[in-house]
Amino acid sequence: MGRKSDYFGLGYIVSVILAIIPVTSWICGAVTRFLEGKIVAGLIRIIFGFTIVWIIDLILMIISKHILRLIPV
Repeated sequence: MGRKSDYFGLGYIVSVILAIIPVTSWICGAVTRFLEGKIVAGLIRIIFGFTIVWIIDLILMIISKHILRLIPV
């Protein structure tokens, strides 16, 4: 559990639990992108976070320990 995951540097298990819950996944994903300085990506997560983005984030968090990073701006 020493490896850090995507949500605020939290541990893998905590990040997966947050990713499983749609509301926390939506909020954490948007905040994470804003903290990275990716304003457009954060806004897109706020608008479309409850759709397919949530499912993709969940799968990627379990497999690669990172959320979807499709838009680099």
